Amino acid sequence: MTIENNEKPAVSNFIRTIIDNDLASSKHTKVVTRFPPEPNGYLHIGHAKSICLNFGLARDYGGVCHLRFDDTNPIKEDVEYVDSILADVRWLGFDWQDKLFYASDYFDRLYDFAELLIMEGKAYVCDLSQEEIREHRGTLTVPGKDSPYRGRTPAENLDLFRRMREGEFEEGTRSLRARIDMASPNLNMRDPVIYRIKKAEHHRTGDKWLIYPMYDYTHCISDALEGITHSICTLEFEDHRPLYDWFLDQLPVPCHPQQIEFARLNLTYTVMSKRRLLELVQKGTVRGWDDPRMPTIAGMRRRGFSPEAIREFADRIGVAKANSIVDFELLQFCVREDLNRRANRVMAVLDPIKLTIEDYPEGKTELLEAENNPEDPAAGKRQIPFSSTLYIERDDFDENPPKGWFRLAPGAEVRLKHAYYVTCKEVKKDADGRVTELICTHDPASRGGWTADGRKIKGTLHWVSAEHSIPAELRLYDQLFTIADFNDMEEGKDFEDYLNPDSLSVKTGCRVEPSLAQASRGERFQFLRLGYFNVDDDSTPEHLVFNRIVTLKDSWARQQNK
Repeated sequence: MTIENNEKPAVSNFIRTIIDNDLASSKHTKVVTRFPPEPNGYLHIGHAKSICLNFGLARDYGGVCHLRFDDTNPIKEDVEYVDSILADVRWLGFDWQDKLFYASDYFDRLYDFAELLIMEGKAYVCDLSQEEIREHRGTLTVPGKDSPYRGRTPAENLDLFRRMREGEFEEGTRSLRARIDMASPNLNMRDPVIYRIKKAEHHRTGDKWLIYPMYDYTHCISDALEGITHSICTLEFEDHRPLYDWFLDQLPVPCHPQQIEFARLNLTYTVMSKRRLLELVQKGTVRGWDDPRMPTIAGMRRRGFSPEAIREFADRIGVAKANSIVDFELLQFCVREDLNRRANRVMAVLDPIKLTIEDYPEGKTELLEAENNPEDPAAGKRQIPFSSTLYIERDDFDENPPKGWFRLAPGAEVRLKHAYYVTCKEVKKDADGRVTELICTHDPASRGGWTADGRKIKGTLHWVSAEHSIPAELRLYDQLFTIADFNDMEEGKDFEDYLNPDSLSVKTGCRVEPSLAQASRGERFQFLRLGYFNVDDDSTPEHLVFNRIVTLKDSWARQQNK
């Protein structure tokens, strides 16, 4: 693992207690975990929690964590997804070293084990369709019915299974099922399907296989073959654990890993289903898997979230046994806290209005000194050009200000950040009455934003020089959905009915200080008073594009302090 164990002490949880006891009793001498994604979509923030948990446990206990792709369904898998998963795990700061595996590595072993189950009378070929299998399975209160093909002899089953492998039968006409107990109170134990016919080319094995193993069968055997000690998965697999153990008990595998379940991450205003995320991509609702509104790791990376912030978030939410929903604001808080330490402060104007200082020499350019990051003395300082004509935010001026207004207004004096005190003397408008220019004077003695007389100025505005600033496009993001908890959806409505029409606001005509001309893609900044931004992948030197990562407003922290 790449991340050194130097962030902060690990918080104990029930999984760590299990591991501690296993090591203390010498059940295990080395911890081996794994992260087993399916390459059928991009990873999201829920997967990030699992990545941090599995790799983090291996790191903290001096063990190893495997990265294993569960590539048993060639219909839905793609090399694009494999590559994206590898990139995401690396970006989060973890390294599988030489422990990269694929379930397809074990296809031959899995097939041999299936034949062994057949020969021992523990598996049979069934001719029922998927729908018929569901009908025979029963319900939680009604036991299932035996398949009419359950009584086939091992010899018959072995012959049929081998013919399935050779492609003699069509998809959906036959499957291999485990012979367990159709009356079991656990539906997963009612003769589950082990293999199904899929005449599809696999991205790694090509057309070698025409039958593919199911997840429940593949996963536990893969764990055992790799020597996994603690197979950590989310809570929906708790009812699958008896099946996990059953397969391993029937087969001559080298070890029997322990499956441990924890609560998956549920986040407010967020869809965590890969199927639904795929729908958003395919329908063009978002611009791709890496759209900054998506909860995918790729989307969060493009938006400007840092891996350190996501790891901190995973630590803060911890590991629990009961399902709950986490406030998205907590994730934003972690991002904001991290960026506050690392992001340089710069100035940008979202909706520019011209401000002319009539008593400042026209044509003069003055370089003013500004610190890059007050939280990081090593960040140094920079020079900002100042001239007689500036841009400020339109919202920072009000011709008829309300009570308690500390920004610019006719006759009011404000501080320009790092620059001078200015006073508004005149307001110019166009034929429609829209303010086009503010004529001001300045106090030469207030250079740097302070005066010797110590008079107090409550309003401080950011600005850019009209002559030296450069145009930019700013993309402002909000939640993709308007509903916090999808369990609260109205009857008859779908998740897409709650899409937020204002999840993206694109602002053109913005101006940023000239230092940003050299900014590289992905670089993060705090735009004073506007929020944290990063340079988008679409950005070019000719057309700068910035994504707002998070605002400066921190409602989550305020709620915690009430």
